[in-house]
Amino acid sequence: MFKTLREDIDATMARDPAARSRLEVALCYPGFQALLIYRLASALWRRGFHLLGRWISQVGRTLTGIEIHPGATIGRRLFIDHGMGVVIGETAEIGDDVTLYHDVTLGGVAPSIDSDRQRDRKRHPTLLDGVIVGSGAQVLGPITVSRCARVGANAVVTKDVAEGVTVVGVPARAVGAQEAVRAEADARFLAYGTPTGDIPDPVARALDGLLSEVHALRAQVRDLEGRLGDTGGTAPKSEPNGEGAVRSDNKKPC
Repeated sequence: MFKTLREDIDATMARDPAARSRLEVALCYPGFQALLIYRLASALWRRGFHLLGRWISQVGRTLTGIEIHPGATIGRRLFIDHGMGVVIGETAEIGDDVTLYHDVTLGGVAPSIDSDRQRDRKRHPTLLDGVIVGSGAQVLGPITVSRCARVGANAVVTKDVAEGVTVVGVPARAVGAQEAVRAEADARFLAYGTPTGDIPDPVARALDGLLSEVHALRAQVRDLEGRLGDTGGTAPKSEPNGEGAVRSDNKKPC
């Protein structure tokens, strides 16, 4: 247990330049304190002391502003930065070396009716190793955010996210070429899960595609107008043949 606590403190020291000592992390970082309380509540929950585990988790929520259900599964070296408003649901699963910022929700999407049928069922997301979730992001439902993926600030994720991909927006969409984003994700830590370089906007990318189509259509229209002008500015004449079909007097194509 002490090894796990040391790892949690070291993870905070490694990912937050504001942390200057282990004692400071232990006394002043609500993310670490919430994890400490969670591990106690979770141990009680898994031994069948559900009410006591929930009560201790609520004490931790009151003290830190971070709500972690004792039934959640959390791996090693989780770093919750700032932390206020973080909610982690009962069936959420978090791997190793994950980073969560404030106001993140790992929630469910099942309606609040017929709760008995929803008990002991997977309702919350799974975050694999190395995932970063930016502030205000909502990751909802029994989906999987794969290894080293990044969720940008205020994104709403309701579908699986592939390994190494960065998603932003509402609903969340991948940004840039998947290979390029994966290389960037492997190369450096992305604060708040959001690239700060020149990243393409998915909506702007779609509009650029439509604009290119409009330019191509305009070029075709100009070409057709030019070819029509070569015929003298009038459409080719035609007259009915003896069988009711239309025969062109001018064989030159428009």
